Amino acid sequence: MLALRLGRGARPAVHLRRLLVVGAAAGTAFLLLATLGHAVDTPGDSAGSALRLAWCLVPLAATAQLAVAVARTDPAARLHDGMTAAGLGPVRLALVTAATTVLICALGSVLGLLAFLRLRGSLGGAPLGPEALLGRAPLPYAAVGVLLASVPAVAAAATAVALRPGRSEPSAPCADDPPRTAGRTPAGLPWGVALTAAGLALEVYAAGHTGPGARLLPLPGGLVTGEAGVLTGWLLSAAGLVLAAPGLVHLIGRVLGAGRSGAVRLLAGRVLQEESRRLGRPLGVLMAAASGGYAGYVVYGPGAFALQGPGGRASFGPLTALGAVLVLFCTVLCVLTAVAESRTARSATTEALRRLGTPAGLLRRAAALRASVLLVVLAAVTGGVAHLAAGPLAS
Repeated sequence: MLALRLGRGARPAVHLRRLLVVGAAAGTAFLLLATLGHAVDTPGDSAGSALRLAWCLVPLAATAQLAVAVARTDPAARLHDGMTAAGLGPVRLALVTAATTVLICALGSVLGLLAFLRLRGSLGGAPLGPEALLGRAPLPYAAVGVLLASVPAVAAAATAVALRPGRSEPSAPCADDPPRTAGRTPAGLPWGVALTAAGLALEVYAAGHTGPGARLLPLPGGLVTGEAGVLTGWLLSAAGLVLAAPGLVHLIGRVLGAGRSGAVRLLAGRVLQEESRRLGRPLGVLMAAASGGYAGYVVYGPGAFALQGPGGRASFGPLTALGAVLVLFCTVLCVLTAVAESRTARSATTEALRRLGTPAGLLRRAAALRASVLLVVLAAVTGGVAHLAAGPLAS
């Protein structure tokens, strides 16, 4: 009840972010139900059904990440003093925020179920979707309930873990807070680089053992090969990008502020160093998603989104496109939410600079410099990793 009251009294911008989470949850629930429909219609294709379900885990994780990002910026999560006076400590406040996430994602799951049933023709009228994708056999109610509950359950669990006391307590800084200085470089940069390199090497090795023309000698230890090895290598590369991104953003800030830098470069570099942990992780997820999308397009091309695969067999088709759009949608929104959160956290510092007489144009130039340098460097790194990852797959 408290979650409903807090949600009802939020500002329009907060409701807009929640509606975006509802849309992401609806799309993820639709993908899960489509996977179930295919599995029920083709009980002999267990491998294909497992592959479809594995693909649905990526949009599910992206939806959970978006729900956590929106929960961090929720005004209810920042009312520590008022909530403590009302008898709600940090633990209960995190649980209230998780309950709000459950309500939002449950609404999205219901909308996804209604859309799926309407396209299947189960709500009356002619089916609007292709049978090869949605299936026509009756669905088991227990499996439908489990799949629909998985979206709010995963999102709520991720929110509760992210906002638990001692890990992350998002709160708006006040003017009396002491000024913060740029911290040390995040420790994940060398580990992320090593993990990305290991993933790319595993992809090359696994691709060399795929098909009858395998060219590489087997290594001792039973290293995974074939499609499973390629997928494992890409997952390692993606995890490396996510792990290395905060350190990379911090390093970019240090390079910007190095030497006899002017006011614009110094301010841009210090802000990047200070916000590297807040911005780095969402940017790393976006880099991983972009590299995976590029690699998938190089391997499958536009045919990945076709309704029929080779030989007239049904493929994931439009559901692949829907999942890719969902992942890209969620990751971009997470980056924008992190940027808004970073701007809110710097509001006291920005106001202090303006009171000291700092021109508004200088602040705008520093912001433009930060954005442009981040875009160029991160796009170059993403493009390089994506090209190296797509090379073994396309051969």
